[in-house]
Amino acid sequence: MHDQPKFKPYAKSEFFADRRSARPLVDGTIARGHLRDDAVLYTGKAGGQPVAAFPFAVTAEVMARGQERFDIFCSPCHGRTGAGDGMIVRRGYRKPPTFHQDRLRQAAPGYTYDVITNGFGAMPDYAQQIPVRDRWAIAAYVKALQRSQHAAADRLPAAARAALDAADTR
Repeated sequence: MHDQPKFKPYAKSEFFADRRSARPLVDGTIARGHLRDDAVLYTGKAGGQPVAAFPFAVTAEVMARGQERFDIFCSPCHGRTGAGDGMIVRRGYRKPPTFHQDRLRQAAPGYTYDVITNGFGAMPDYAQQIPVRDRWAIAAYVKALQRSQHAAADRLPAAARAALDAADTR
């Protein structure tokens, strides 16, 4: 077992007629799972700019998955509400910006996806830890968090407005 026959990359080989150990790919070969032909899905950008639309439908299941992944990967720094007051920050780590500032509320979902993928400032990238669709699910959940903190009362259903008014009078 110590001395096994093998081919080292770019080494001379007596086995093949062309004397190369590295073999060329067969014409038409496509690597499975690595094609990444949907640039928007994998980069969050189109024409170098963050996309404003999600590359797949955002359903209740996607939102639930986004919340779950957010709670695991993001809330330690960003907090459960996205205010930037997570447990790690309370222990001395650098405070991230709140998701509820105008700059980030107005940012396209592709921007949020890109930051999760590549990192930004003190935030590391999460491309290896979080799969592509989960990163998009987190971006959708972040947008929902942002809307939850900045919803106009006049857009609420009448029953929800009545409950809100009753809470204000307490």
